[in-house]
Amino acid sequence: MHINRRNFLSLSAAAGLGIFTPVVGHANTIGAARIITGFPPGTTPDILARRISEKLVSTGYSKSAVVENRTGAGGQLAVSAVKNGTSDGSIILLTPMSMLGVYPFTYKKLPYDPIKDLTPVSNGARFDYGIGVGPAVPESVKTVPDLMTWFKANPGSANMASPATGSTLHFVTVMLGKSAGVDLTHIGYRGSSAAIQDMLGGTLPAICAPLGSFIDTYNGRLRLLATSGAQRSPFTKNISTLKEQGYSDMVFSEWYGFFLPTGTDKAIVTRLNETLRSALDTQDIATTLAQFAMEPAPTSPEELAATLQADMKQWGPIVKSIGFSADGAG
Repeated sequence: MHINRRNFLSLSAAAGLGIFTPVVGHANTIGAARIITGFPPGTTPDILARRISEKLVSTGYSKSAVVENRTGAGGQLAVSAVKNGTSDGSIILLTPMSMLGVYPFTYKKLPYDPIKDLTPVSNGARFDYGIGVGPAVPESVKTVPDLMTWFKANPGSANMASPATGSTLHFVTVMLGKSAGVDLTHIGYRGSSAAIQDMLGGTLPAICAPLGSFIDTYNGRLRLLATSGAQRSPFTKNISTLKEQGYSDMVFSEWYGFFLPTGTDKAIVTRLNETLRSALDTQDIATTLAQFAMEPAPTSPEELAATLQADMKQWGPIVKSIGFSADGAG
């Protein structure tokens, strides 16, 4: 069954706490599981959490499951809640990479240590970024190098937005300008929707946003120029990557990962990992994620730990070179 993206968002936002109850039990079933995410109902982390909550119950991992939206502080509250939670497998964190792989470099003080305070369980999903332009940019601009050339010729219009100041998308925007020798102005929005509306209205030339932001508006008025992954996205196979367009060092993707509090018994980690891998291998979850240009990406706990370490090594130098600080504009 095909799920309309907007309808799915509405249904998910109306789901309240998203409590699910079981049909059958299991000898090792946890009484009540909570998946904690730092973002509101209807957002992609929340939607993934709700689908996984259903699977936790149907597979017998837990007797019931609830999605808890601990919003605030850019996702930090959710991470802190899990850090301070019990280590019996009942409290699960679902978080984007940035809260763990980037925040240590943008905040002088975090209420958690992403390595010491959390136990990796499995990656959940991955997605690429996209670079898009609106009607303010001539149709002759077909690629990101074309866009940078146009910015140089029109310095007053050299503006590019991202969904959030201090995000990886913000940093990709700055890096594009630096690599092209363009005095590019970054404009931070709260989410992609408002930026895309401004772009479609002609008041904003370009945006760097999650690829899923372009899916419903990928048409003649909003033109997707490039994606950020190592290979072309299966959702936009006719759009070349930044790497293909000459930006060899600009290969980026984002992921949502599942974590437990540190000190959780290895048997519990293994059981949750097996449950998540089984759930993420189902067609219904793949179909849901595809509405947002996301792919299921289950891993072992060790693979997730290695991925987080690699991302920290990638983003630390980038943040330092840009000089950004979330505690005060840098």
